[in-house]
Amino acid sequence: GAAGPAGWEDVLQIVALLQALGSKSAGARQRAALSSVEEVAVPVEALVEAVLSESDPNVAGALRWALAQSGENGPALLAEGLGSPAAEVRRRAVQSIAEIPDSEATALLQEALTHPDFVVRGYAALALGARGAADAVPTLLDMIVEGRNDADAADALSTLASDPVLADQIATGLVDCLTHSTMGSSARRRLTQALADIPGISTSRALADLAHDEDRAVALTATYILKLRNGRSPHSV
Repeated sequence: GAAGPAGWEDVLQIVALLQALGSKSAGARQRAALSSVEEVAVPVEALVEAVLSESDPNVAGALRWALAQSGENGPALLAEGLGSPAAEVRRRAVQSIAEIPDSEATALLQEALTHPDFVVRGYAALALGARGAADAVPTLLDMIVEGRNDADAADALSTLASDPVLADQIATGLVDCLTHSTMGSSARRRLTQALADIPGISTSRALADLAHDEDRAVALTATYILKLRNGRSPHSV
C-alpha cells in the first residue's frame, strides 16, 4: 500500500522485491536493493528496516545508496535507529544518515554529535566534516586522541582547514590537546601527525615547538613534517 502500485504487475514486483530483501542470500538482497531504485519503488520503510538489520557490508552499501535515492522520509525513520539499544543498529543508522545529502540528514548528524555512543558521534563528525561543518571539530579531535578512526578524522580536519579561519582554530585545538599533562605518547604523536595537513602560521609555529619536544617520537615526527612543509627532503631527518 505504501508503494502505491498502479496495477497487479507492480504489486507482484513489489512483493517479489520485499521477499528478496529478506532472502538468506546476500546476492539476492543486494540485487533487490539495486532494483528498488532502478525498476520499481520499494516503500522506504522496508529499506530502512532492511538496512538496520543488514550485516553484509556490500548489501548494506547498496541499501544505503537506495535510501539516499528515495528522497523522502528516510532520515526521520533512520533517526529512530539511533535510539536502539543495539550498538550495531545505531552504527548502521548513522552510516545510512551520513549518505543522505539533504538538510534534514545534516541536522540529524549535528544532533548525533552529542549522542552518548562514541561510534555514533564519530560517524556523524566524519560526515559533517566532509560537509564543511565546523561543529564537528571537537569530536574529530577526540577521535584522534582516542585512536578511533584517527586517520579519517585527520583527513576530515584537513578538509575543514581549507577555510583559513577554521585552520587556525583546528591548529589551536590540536596544540591544546598536546599540552594536556595526561596525554599519552601515542596520542601526542597522532596529534602531531594531524598537524601535517593543516595550513597556516599557527601550525608551523606549533610544529617548530614540537620539534624540540621531550618525547623523541613527537620531536622526530614534527621535524619530519616541517621538512616536508619547507620543501626539503625528509631523508635528511
